[in-house]
Amino acid sequence: MDEADDSGRQAGGGSGGPRGDEGVRAAVAEARRMVAARGWYLMAPAVLSRCLGVAEAEWARIDRHWEELAADPYAAETGTSRLRRYGQFLLPRRGGGIMPLPHEVFVQPDRSNPLYVDVERRFEPLTGAFRAEPMLGALIGLLGEVAAGLDDAEEWIVRVHPFRVVARPGGLGQPTPEGRHKDGVTLVSSLLVGRRNVTGGRSTVYDAEGREIEATTLSEPGTLLLSDDRATWHAVSPVRPEDDGGPGHRDVLVVTLAAR
Repeated sequence: MDEADDSGRQAGGGSGGPRGDEGVRAAVAEARRMVAARGWYLMAPAVLSRCLGVAEAEWARIDRHWEELAADPYAAETGTSRLRRYGQFLLPRRGGGIMPLPHEVFVQPDRSNPLYVDVERRFEPLTGAFRAEPMLGALIGLLGEVAAGLDDAEEWIVRVHPFRVVARPGGLGQPTPEGRHKDGVTLVSSLLVGRRNVTGGRSTVYDAEGREIEATTLSEPGTLLLSDDRATWHAVSPVRPEDDGGPGHRDVLVVTLAAR
């Protein structure tokens, strides 16, 4: 896949954002209200697909981008087989489109991820094809509307992480080898893109005191879990092959928004 510089290209080829019909507006408003009120919200695939203008059958096509991921050497240090890429964008609050930012090292702030605080991690950039995926621009726009219910920031730094966690026969895949953690942002989202021959992978959201407030297994492609990262913690349980005759994997897209 072409790795050429896409600094002049907007994510998804446009400003993104949910479509304007009344049902979509109501769905976005509900997500925004629930994340602000209780710290988390789970959006069903049919609702998300409508908000993004993506047919539910399209998730299988979108999952092809996960075949282009690169090995995560930092996760390998903990014994986890994980593939990923990374990119960041600037999302203005009032128009102007979604603008790509230069590719940089990824650093998580203090009091967030206990494994990687202040560690400079270098990941391969998003492919040009993934940056141009219409779903990505629409998703970023949707997340910007939800995040606006948590903070009145004029601009958002959007960090995009497509992940594949691999579970090999007789072993486990660790989606979050660091355990319960924060990302040090305002809004964190986890979108299930695909699962193949795995069981497990239960996503749990905790309140500020560490009490479990939601636990769900993202099993259907297009399911989106949102949480207020300032008020909650999160973790995902290990995955293992459902059929030990071969490996399995769990594909997710994690997108975070932090006020600039």
